[in-house]
Amino acid sequence: MTITEHQTQFVTSKKKKIVVLSGAGISAESGIPTFRGANGLWEGHDVTEVASPVGWKRDRSLVLEFYNQRRRGMLAAQPNPGHQAIVRLEDKYEVMIITQNIDDLHERAGSKRILHLHGEIMKARSTVDPELIYDLKPGQDIEVGDKCKKGSQLRPHIVWFQEDVPEFPRAVMLTALADIVIIVGTSMVVYPANTLVEYAPDRAQIFLVDPNRPEVSTQRNIEFILEPGGTGLPRLVDRLLEQAAAPE
Repeated sequence: MTITEHQTQFVTSKKKKIVVLSGAGISAESGIPTFRGANGLWEGHDVTEVASPVGWKRDRSLVLEFYNQRRRGMLAAQPNPGHQAIVRLEDKYEVMIITQNIDDLHERAGSKRILHLHGEIMKARSTVDPELIYDLKPGQDIEVGDKCKKGSQLRPHIVWFQEDVPEFPRAVMLTALADIVIIVGTSMVVYPANTLVEYAPDRAQIFLVDPNRPEVSTQRNIEFILEPGGTGLPRLVDRLLEQAAAPE
């Protein structure tokens, strides 16, 4: 498992470390619908049609157009106060965001270290070599016939249902270093992301920011902040920055 320069800095830094586990809820506040909502991302499509290897094999045109539309919608969205609050933590802490989201709102807010568990919608990859990954320009679609340098059709750089989550071991390693874990905007039901909190050290402070108080199957001591990320995160960040400034 090769780690990036930013991840190496996180691992080796002497600063206290915060791991943020973010899910679809934080992006929903920016207008990106969640697939589990009543008007969710997959409305009108069974998930196997647009988010599985079976669907890709059956109708590539449908899958590509589905993600082309999602990409256009994402470009119209903007980071919200929750995304922006997380950036402020970098003044006093080493921060690593481990997100289930495929959008780039954390990046656009200014966060420096983001690990995308489920891929990135602004990238395409080869269907024969998962290491061949290409950045897409704003407004660029993936079409049938677009190929990688090995001559294989490009697909969205997304982890689909029934596929492995290749970044999960790296996420476990990073979570195991956390002094503080912040969970925001996730239903805590998507496996294996919902198990990451169990890898945090026993000493870690754990906060969960969500207005709906998701069910968490853990014995860990968690402080629940029953607010949307856009309001709960700024206040939590203020607390943590004050905590960092206090004498030991």
